[in-house]
Amino acid sequence: MQSISIFRQLGLLCVVSTGLLFSSCSKNNNYTAPSTTYTISASLTAAQEVPATNSTGTGTLTGTYDASTYKLSYTLNWSGLTGAATGMHFHGPAAAGTSAAVEVAITGFPSAASGTVSGTATLTASQNDDLLGGKMYANIHTSANPAGEIRGQVSASK
Repeated sequence: MQSISIFRQLGLLCVVSTGLLFSSCSKNNNYTAPSTTYTISASLTAAQEVPATNSTGTGTLTGTYDASTYKLSYTLNWSGLTGAATGMHFHGPAAAGTSAAVEVAITGFPSAASGTVSGTATLTASQNDDLLGGKMYANIHTSANPAGEIRGQVSASK
């Protein structure tokens, strides 16, 4: 009879221990999922064009990118171009100093030597990789520089 009592006591001890173990593994309500939002930026200059141009124009690109939705939101400011902007694009994949095809057209910009345009685009998985890998650039074209007057490599940081 005494052996049954010991087994019951051990069983009770196991049940209590297991309950304590599981109660200490409760869900951490303070957990925050890692951010998928990046800040994007670029400084556009004539020296970064391939080949470089003689323009004194400059530009800045700022914005955000949400890697979970592939949504890119941007604002591009420029001034001092040789003439009115005739085209604007994000190109890739390309490291600094190399050229690549257009990946995303920038539309709705004013045809002016100075200005601002804001927009959004939904990237593809491959464009996502180009952007986060530092292999995308933005440039602005003019009549005097139809291949691009100013350019800036886009960086993405958390």
